[in-house]
Amino acid sequence: QVQLVESGGGLVQAGGSLRLSCAASGRTFSSYGMGWFRQPPGKEREFVAGIRWSDGSTYYADSVKGRFTISRDIAKNTQYLQMNRLKPEDTAIYYCAAREGNIIYTTPSKYDYWGQGTQVTVSS
Repeated sequence: QVQLVESGGGLVQAGGSLRLSCAASGRTFSSYGMGWFRQPPGKEREFVAGIRWSDGSTYYADSVKGRFTISRDIAKNTQYLQMNRLKPEDTAIYYCAAREGNIIYTTPSKYDYWGQGTQVTVSS
């Protein structure tokens, strides 16, 4: 059984930084796609960034490109989301997700496993 456990959310002022972590267990993830989604208050869940576990290829939503960086530590089975120059509109619950297969999709329904979510609040 795949388990994803996020950590690292919190409250930060606009312009600040946070790093989210997602520890994965239960499988060998060499052929998995992993990613981060977020759900702002009253809105639908949206894609933020994705990473292909096998070769580290990365993908970003336009809204975070140049500010957020997704990475992975294969030895620790952990993915990270470094968030810099945060804006109030980045406020959301952030979820990590995993799917079997190397293709990174931006649609939440394509992902098989989800973490419990971590709150990120950016004050203005």
